[in-house]
Amino acid sequence: MHPIRIHEVGPRDGLQAEAAVVPTEVKLDWIRRVAEAGVDLVQVGSFVRGDRLPQMADTDDLFRILGKESHHALFSALVLNERGLERALEAGVPLLCMGVSASETHSRKNTGMGTEEATRRIIAIALAGKQAGRKVQVSVQSAFGCGFEGAIDETRVMGLAAAYLEAGLTSISLADTAGHAHPGQVHRYVRRVRELSPGAEVTAHIHDTYGLGMANVYAAVDAGAWAIETSFGGLGGCPFTRVAAGNVATEDLVHGLQRAGQRLDIDLSALVAVAKDVARHLGRDLPGRVYKTGPILAKDLA
Repeated sequence: MHPIRIHEVGPRDGLQAEAAVVPTEVKLDWIRRVAEAGVDLVQVGSFVRGDRLPQMADTDDLFRILGKESHHALFSALVLNERGLERALEAGVPLLCMGVSASETHSRKNTGMGTEEATRRIIAIALAGKQAGRKVQVSVQSAFGCGFEGAIDETRVMGLAAAYLEAGLTSISLADTAGHAHPGQVHRYVRRVRELSPGAEVTAHIHDTYGLGMANVYAAVDAGAWAIETSFGGLGGCPFTRVAAGNVATEDLVHGLQRAGQRLDIDLSALVAVAKDVARHLGRDLPGRVYKTGPILAKDLA
Protein backbone atom coordinates (compact mmCIF):
# COMPACT_ATOMS: atom_id res chain seq x y z
CA MET A 1 0.00 0.00 0.00
CA HIS A 2 1.10 3.58 -0.64
CA PRO A 3 1.43 6.03 2.27
CA ILE A 4 -2.02 7.23 3.31
CA ARG A 5 -2.98 10.60 4.78
CA ILE A 6 -4.95 10.67 8.03
CA HIS A 7 -7.79 13.17 8.46
CA GLU A 8 -8.80 13.25 12.14
CA VAL A 9 -12.50 14.12 12.40
CA GLY A 10 -13.04 13.41 16.10
CA PRO A 11 -13.53 17.04 17.16
CA ARG A 12 -16.39 17.34 14.66
CA ASP A 13 -17.89 13.97 13.72
CA GLY A 14 -16.84 12.44 17.01
CA LEU A 15 -18.43 15.04 19.25
CA GLN A 16 -21.44 16.25 17.24
CA ALA A 17 -23.84 13.67 18.68
CA GLU A 18 -22.67 13.93 22.30
CA ALA A 19 -25.31 15.13 24.75
CA ALA A 20 -22.95 17.02 27.08
CA VAL A 21 -21.08 19.96 25.57
CA VAL A 22 -17.30 19.61 25.77
CA PRO A 23 -15.67 22.86 26.99
CA THR A 24 -13.70 24.81 24.41
CA GLU A 25 -10.43 24.54 26.35
CA VAL A 26 -10.76 20.74 26.48
CA LYS A 27 -11.40 20.58 22.73
CA LEU A 28 -8.39 22.79 22.09
CA ASP A 29 -6.19 20.47 24.11
CA TRP A 30 -7.32 17.41 22.15
CA ILE A 31 -7.00 19.20 18.78
CA ARG A 32 -3.53 20.50 19.52
CA ARG A 33 -2.24 17.14 20.71
CA VAL A 34 -3.65 15.22 17.75
CA ALA A 35 -2.28 17.83 15.35
CA GLU A 36 1.19 17.64 16.86
CA ALA A 37 1.12 13.83 16.88
CA GLY A 38 1.69 13.95 13.14
CA VAL A 39 -1.71 13.38 11.51
CA ASP A 40 -2.13 15.35 8.31
CA LEU A 41 -5.50 17.03 8.78
CA VAL A 42 -7.80 17.74 11.73
CA GLN A 43 -11.48 18.64 11.39
CA VAL A 44 -12.06 21.17 14.13
CA GLY A 45 -15.85 21.58 13.90
CA SER A 46 -18.78 22.56 11.72
CA PHE A 47 -20.41 25.90 10.99
CA VAL A 48 -23.99 25.11 11.91
CA ARG A 49 -26.53 26.74 14.20
CA GLY A 50 -25.45 26.36 17.79
CA ASP A 51 -29.02 25.74 18.94
CA ARG A 52 -29.23 22.77 16.55
CA LEU A 53 -25.83 21.25 17.38
CA PRO A 54 -24.62 22.76 20.69
CA GLN A 55 -21.34 20.82 20.50
CA MET A 56 -20.38 22.88 17.46
CA ALA A 57 -21.36 26.30 18.82
CA ASP A 58 -17.73 27.28 19.53
CA THR A 59 -16.31 26.42 16.08
CA ASP A 60 -15.71 30.09 15.20
CA ASP A 61 -13.82 30.61 18.45
CA LEU A 62 -11.73 27.47 17.99
CA PHE A 63 -10.50 28.63 14.59
CA ARG A 64 -9.73 32.13 15.78
CA ILE A 65 -7.56 30.69 18.55
CA LEU A 66 -5.89 28.00 16.47
CA GLY A 67 -5.30 30.43 13.61
CA LYS A 68 -2.84 32.34 15.79
CA GLU A 69 -0.78 29.19 16.39
CA SER A 70 1.54 27.08 14.25
CA HIS A 71 0.70 23.40 13.84
CA HIS A 72 1.84 20.44 11.75
CA ALA A 73 -1.68 19.55 10.62
CA LEU A 74 -3.99 21.39 8.24
CA PHE A 75 -7.27 22.33 9.94
CA SER A 76 -10.63 21.75 8.28
CA ALA A 77 -14.29 22.42 9.02
CA LEU A 78 -17.66 21.25 7.73
CA VAL A 79 -19.75 23.83 5.87
CA LEU A 80 -23.40 23.10 5.05
CA ASN A 81 -24.73 26.31 3.50
CA GLU A 82 -23.97 29.86 2.36
CA ARG A 83 -24.02 31.32 5.86
CA GLY A 84 -21.68 28.57 7.01
CA LEU A 85 -19.28 29.53 4.22
CA GLU A 86 -19.35 33.17 5.30
CA ARG A 87 -18.52 32.19 8.88
CA ALA A 88 -15.77 29.81 7.77
CA LEU A 89 -14.12 32.46 5.60
CA GLU A 90 -14.32 35.01 8.41
CA ALA A 91 -12.75 32.49 10.81
CA GLY A 92 -9.88 31.77 8.39
CA VAL A 93 -10.57 28.07 7.81
CA PRO A 94 -7.91 26.74 5.38
CA LEU A 95 -9.80 23.59 4.26
CA LEU A 96 -13.55 23.70 3.66
CA CYS A 97 -15.41 20.37 3.70
CA MET A 98 -18.95 20.14 2.35
CA GLY A 99 -21.11 17.52 0.75
CA VAL A 100 -24.36 16.19 -0.64
CA SER A 101 -26.13 13.00 0.36
CA ALA A 102 -26.86 10.46 -2.36
CA SER A 103 -29.90 9.51 -0.26
CA GLU A 104 -32.91 11.77 -0.75
CA THR A 105 -34.22 10.94 2.72
CA HIS A 106 -30.93 11.52 4.51
CA SER A 107 -30.39 14.74 2.55
CA ARG A 108 -33.70 16.17 3.71
CA LYS A 109 -33.14 15.12 7.34
CA ASN A 110 -29.60 16.49 7.34
CA THR A 111 -30.01 19.74 5.38
CA GLY A 112 -33.72 20.25 4.74
CA MET A 113 -33.05 20.00 1.00
CA GLY A 114 -33.42 17.27 -1.60
CA THR A 115 -30.31 15.94 -3.33
CA GLU A 116 -30.78 17.93 -6.55
CA GLU A 117 -31.13 21.30 -4.81
CA ALA A 118 -28.32 20.47 -2.38
CA THR A 119 -25.99 19.59 -5.26
CA ARG A 120 -26.53 22.94 -6.99
CA ARG A 121 -26.01 24.90 -3.80
CA ILE A 122 -22.99 22.94 -2.55
CA ILE A 123 -21.17 23.18 -5.88
CA ALA A 124 -21.77 26.94 -5.91
CA ILE A 125 -20.52 27.23 -2.31
CA ALA A 126 -17.48 25.07 -3.06
CA LEU A 127 -16.54 27.19 -6.07
CA ALA A 128 -16.95 30.34 -3.97
CA GLY A 129 -14.62 28.84 -1.39
CA LYS A 130 -12.02 28.08 -4.04
CA GLN A 131 -12.35 31.58 -5.45
CA ALA A 132 -11.63 32.89 -1.95
CA GLY A 133 -8.35 30.99 -2.02
CA ARG A 134 -9.31 28.12 0.28
CA LYS A 135 -8.79 24.41 -0.23
CA VAL A 136 -12.09 22.57 -0.74
CA GLN A 137 -13.16 18.96 -0.27
CA VAL A 138 -16.62 17.82 -1.39
CA SER A 139 -18.25 14.59 -0.32
CA VAL A 140 -20.88 12.11 -1.41
CA GLN A 141 -22.67 11.23 1.83
CA SER A 142 -24.53 7.93 2.24
CA ALA A 143 -22.48 6.78 -0.75
CA PHE A 144 -22.58 3.11 0.20
CA GLY A 145 -26.11 2.84 1.55
CA CYS A 146 -28.66 4.63 3.70
CA GLY A 147 -30.15 3.69 7.07
CA PHE A 148 -33.54 4.91 5.85
CA GLU A 149 -33.57 3.90 2.18
CA GLY A 150 -31.21 0.92 2.20
CA ALA A 151 -29.16 0.42 -0.95
CA ILE A 152 -28.30 3.52 -2.99
CA ASP A 153 -27.97 3.15 -6.76
CA GLU A 154 -24.29 3.21 -7.73
CA THR A 155 -25.05 5.37 -10.76
CA ARG A 156 -26.48 8.00 -8.41
CA VAL A 157 -23.27 8.06 -6.40
CA MET A 158 -21.05 8.25 -9.46
CA GLY A 159 -23.31 10.92 -10.93
CA LEU A 160 -22.64 13.14 -7.93
CA ALA A 161 -18.90 12.46 -8.18
CA ALA A 162 -19.00 13.31 -11.91
CA ALA A 163 -20.87 16.56 -11.19
CA TYR A 164 -18.14 17.59 -8.75
CA LEU A 165 -15.39 16.74 -11.20
CA GLU A 166 -17.10 18.61 -14.05
CA ALA A 167 -17.19 21.68 -11.80
CA GLY A 168 -13.45 21.38 -11.21
CA LEU A 169 -13.77 19.99 -7.68
CA THR A 170 -11.24 17.16 -7.58
CA SER A 171 -10.93 16.45 -3.84
CA ILE A 172 -13.80 14.04 -3.17
CA SER A 173 -14.74 12.11 -0.04
CA LEU A 174 -16.91 9.01 -0.30
CA ALA A 175 -18.74 8.84 3.02
CA ASP A 176 -20.20 5.66 4.49
CA THR A 177 -22.58 7.66 6.67
CA ALA A 178 -24.75 4.69 7.66
CA GLY A 179 -21.91 2.15 7.83
CA HIS A 180 -23.45 -0.10 5.16
CA ALA A 181 -20.32 -0.45 3.02
CA HIS A 182 -18.50 -3.70 2.34
CA PRO A 183 -14.90 -3.98 1.11
CA GLY A 184 -15.62 -4.94 -2.50
CA GLN A 185 -18.00 -2.02 -2.86
CA VAL A 186 -15.55 0.45 -1.32
CA HIS A 187 -12.75 -0.74 -3.57
CA ARG A 188 -14.94 -0.43 -6.68
CA TYR A 189 -16.26 3.04 -5.84
CA VAL A 190 -12.83 4.49 -5.06
CA ARG A 191 -11.43 2.96 -8.25
CA ARG A 192 -14.33 4.27 -10.36
CA VAL A 193 -13.89 7.85 -9.14
CA ARG A 194 -10.18 7.65 -9.88
CA GLU A 195 -11.00 6.34 -13.35
CA LEU A 196 -13.28 9.35 -13.91
CA SER A 197 -10.33 11.59 -13.02
CA PRO A 198 -6.93 9.95 -12.40
CA GLY A 199 -5.72 13.07 -10.64
CA ALA A 200 -8.63 13.17 -8.18
CA GLU A 201 -7.83 12.99 -4.47
CA VAL A 202 -10.29 10.44 -3.14
CA THR A 203 -10.92 10.22 0.60
CA ALA A 204 -12.86 7.47 2.37
CA HIS A 205 -14.99 8.32 5.42
CA ILE A 206 -15.89 5.00 7.02
CA HIS A 207 -18.21 4.21 9.93
CA ASP A 208 -17.91 0.90 11.75
CA THR A 209 -21.63 0.30 12.31
CA TYR A 210 -21.56 -3.38 11.32
CA GLY A 211 -17.95 -4.27 12.11
CA LEU A 212 -16.46 -3.87 8.62
CA GLY A 213 -14.81 -0.52 9.24
CA MET A 214 -11.15 -1.51 9.15
CA ALA A 215 -11.67 -3.90 6.25
CA ASN A 216 -13.35 -1.09 4.30
CA VAL A 217 -10.49 1.29 5.08
CA TYR A 218 -7.91 -1.15 3.74
CA ALA A 219 -10.04 -1.72 0.63
CA ALA A 220 -10.08 2.04 0.02
CA VAL A 221 -6.31 2.30 0.46
CA ASP A 222 -5.74 -0.63 -1.88
CA ALA A 223 -7.90 1.06 -4.53
CA GLY A 224 -5.78 4.21 -4.36
CA ALA A 225 -7.54 6.41 -1.82
CA TRP A 226 -5.63 9.60 -1.01
CA ALA A 227 -6.79 9.89 2.61
CA ILE A 228 -8.88 8.22 5.31
CA GLU A 229 -11.07 10.08 7.78
CA THR A 230 -10.91 8.62 11.29
CA SER A 231 -11.86 9.64 14.83
CA PHE A 232 -10.03 9.43 18.14
CA GLY A 233 -11.22 6.40 20.07
CA GLY A 234 -13.63 5.52 17.26
CA LEU A 235 -16.05 8.15 18.54
CA GLY A 236 -18.72 9.50 16.22
CA GLY A 237 -21.92 9.01 14.30
CA CYS A 238 -24.20 11.21 12.24
CA PRO A 239 -27.18 12.32 14.38
CA PHE A 240 -29.33 12.40 11.24
CA THR A 241 -28.99 8.74 10.26
CA ARG A 242 -31.10 5.88 11.60
CA VAL A 243 -28.35 3.92 13.40
CA ALA A 244 -25.45 6.14 14.47
CA ALA A 245 -22.08 4.47 15.02
CA GLY A 246 -18.52 5.61 15.35
CA ASN A 247 -15.76 5.99 12.81
CA VAL A 248 -12.72 3.77 12.54
CA ALA A 249 -10.45 4.79 15.42
CA THR A 250 -7.48 6.95 14.41
CA GLU A 251 -5.08 5.13 16.70
CA ASP A 252 -6.31 1.73 15.45
CA LEU A 253 -5.59 2.64 11.82
CA VAL A 254 -2.22 4.19 12.64
CA HIS A 255 -1.31 1.08 14.65
CA GLY A 256 -2.17 -1.13 11.68
CA LEU A 257 -0.21 1.04 9.27
CA GLN A 258 2.82 1.09 11.53
CA ARG A 259 2.73 -2.70 11.84
CA ALA A 260 3.26 -2.63 8.06
CA GLY A 261 6.10 -0.12 8.35
CA GLN A 262 4.03 2.87 7.23
CA ARG A 263 3.35 6.25 8.83
CA LEU A 264 6.11 5.77 11.37
CA ASP A 265 6.25 9.56 11.52
CA ILE A 266 3.04 9.63 13.58
CA ASP A 267 3.33 9.49 17.37
CA LEU A 268 1.01 6.60 18.17
CA SER A 269 1.49 6.93 21.92
CA ALA A 270 0.25 10.52 21.74
CA LEU A 271 -2.88 9.43 19.86
CA VAL A 272 -3.54 6.69 22.41
CA ALA A 273 -3.19 9.23 25.23
CA VAL A 274 -5.75 11.52 23.58
CA ALA A 275 -8.24 8.66 23.12
CA LYS A 276 -7.84 7.76 26.80
CA ASP A 277 -8.49 11.35 27.81
CA VAL A 278 -11.59 11.56 25.59
CA ALA A 279 -12.96 8.35 27.14
CA ARG A 280 -12.19 9.63 30.63
CA HIS A 281 -13.88 12.95 29.96
CA LEU A 282 -17.00 11.32 28.50
CA GLY A 283 -17.09 8.76 31.30
CA ARG A 284 -17.39 5.64 29.15
CA ASP A 285 -15.46 3.21 26.99
CA LEU A 286 -15.13 4.19 23.34
CA PRO A 287 -15.33 1.76 20.39
CA GLY A 288 -11.59 1.95 19.65
CA ARG A 289 -9.41 -0.99 20.58
CA VAL A 290 -5.76 -0.01 20.70
CA TYR A 291 -6.24 2.70 23.32
CA LYS A 292 -7.56 -0.05 25.62
CA THR A 293 -5.33 -2.98 24.67
CA GLY A 294 -2.15 -1.02 24.08
CA PRO A 295 -0.23 -1.27 20.79
CA ILE A 296 1.98 -4.13 19.61
CA LEU A 297 5.44 -2.61 19.40
CA ALA A 298 8.33 -3.76 17.26
CA LYS A 299 10.20 -5.05 20.33
CA ASP A 300 7.21 -7.24 21.20
CA LEU A 301 7.55 -9.08 17.88
CA ALA A 302 11.19 -10.08 18.35
